[in-house]
This record gives sequence, structure tokens and C-alpha cells, in this order.
Amino acid sequence: MALIETFRRQGDFLFRNRSYLPVVLIFAGIGYYVYLHLTDQYSYNANYFISCFLVSFIGLAIRVVTIGYTPKNTSGRNTKEQVADTVNTSGMYSLVRHPLYLGNFFMWFGLVLLTQSIWFVVFFVLIYWLYYERIMYAEECFLRNKFGSEYLSWADSVPAFIPHRFRWHSPNLHFSIRNVVKRESIGLFKLVLMFFVFQYIHEVIASKGKLYELSPWGKGWFIAFVAIGVIYLVLRTIRKKTRLLEVDGR
Repeated sequence: MALIETFRRQGDFLFRNRSYLPVVLIFAGIGYYVYLHLTDQYSYNANYFISCFLVSFIGLAIRVVTIGYTPKNTSGRNTKEQVADTVNTSGMYSLVRHPLYLGNFFMWFGLVLLTQSIWFVVFFVLIYWLYYERIMYAEECFLRNKFGSEYLSWADSVPAFIPHRFRWHSPNLHFSIRNVVKRESIGLFKLVLMFFVFQYIHEVIASKGKLYELSPWGKGWFIAFVAIGVIYLVLRTIRKKTRLLEVDGR
């Protein structure tokens, strides 16, 4: 089979299963994090921990800006098949062709930095590159086949993943907070959840197995996790039971 067909088939497969990569990385990261603690190779610093969270939050912010301007049937969380009613060329898409994957990278990169291991960081970057390169290839094949020269003229002037110049083209659509809340509230919940898990693991190991005695930092992350969790469940109920978060054309 030609390499171009192999890449396309691999990309389509990985696209349909792209929700599973974070799970693998989470368990790998947690396992390595625990190992470093148990072997006294980890030096906890609250300010560094917050800095890692801010890196991840940058990724979430990139996703929020992207989703806030996108029309319906584009930039979705669909996994069954590629969907695109139009080519997004403005907003974040005027800077990079795959802004959602750029956002994902920073979200996971902040968690990876918690290990304080350059080797684990290199491992993550390599895996992320190999994984999403195939997915981006499959997506671009789909868009090229569907939109032809319209897609190619945009792709020729916009980098795939790393922006090299700032030429922001304002979207025609207004920024939709409701669309962001509907589609990205789960991202904030998962982010806070994961940082709480890493904080809790550190506290349990540092306290020699005391499961319920949290430091002020630990209590803060627990409160944040519970608060964001309640908000997410309320928003999820609203999304499923009502049309309050529905926006025409989104």
C-alpha cells in the first residue's frame, strides 16, 4: 500500500479513537509521578504547580477562543467521521490550521511538566507529534477533497500547528459564550480534576498515607474541584434538558 494511503488510514483510525490517547498519557504520567515520589526524586513546589496549571489553562483558552467563533458542524468533538460544512479561515484559524490540537497540546503539556522530568516531556512531545500528525493529515485530506482550491489557497498561507506570524482575521460571527459553555465546560472540569488528582497524590505520599489530611493547597484544589464539578453537572443538565445553550448556526 502506498505511504499516502497508509497515512490516511492511520489518521482516520486515530481520529476515531483520539479520545483514548489522553487516558494512556494520564496513567503513564500518574505512574511516573508516583514513582518519582516514592524514590525521593521529586521536589514539590506550589508555585511551580500553579505555573503548570497556567500552561494548561493557556491551552484551554486557545480552545475557547477557537470554539467561540466557529459555526455549526465545524471544530467539533465528533469521532465517528470527519465533518465540515465550511472551511474555517478566520479567528484562530487565521493563525494556524489546527488550533484545537494546539490547545490540546498545551493542556496536556502543563500536566506533563508536573513530572519535572525532561525525558518524560520529550516522550510526550514525540508521542503527541506522531499521533496528531496522522490525524491532521487525514483531516486535511478530507478538507482538500471536499473544498478543493478554497482549502488549498488558505492552507498555503497558514501554518499547520506553530504560528510564525500574527495576522488575525476577525471572524464574521460574534463570539458565543453559550457555545463555549456548551462545548468546553467539560474541558475545564477535566483540567481541574487532573490537577487535583496530582496534588492529592503528592499529599498522600508526603504524609505517609494519610488520606484525609490535606494541606491548605490541597484543600484549595479540592474546593476548586468540587465547585467546578457542581457547575459542570448543572451545565450538563441544562444542555441535555433545555435549549438555553443552543445558538442558531452554532
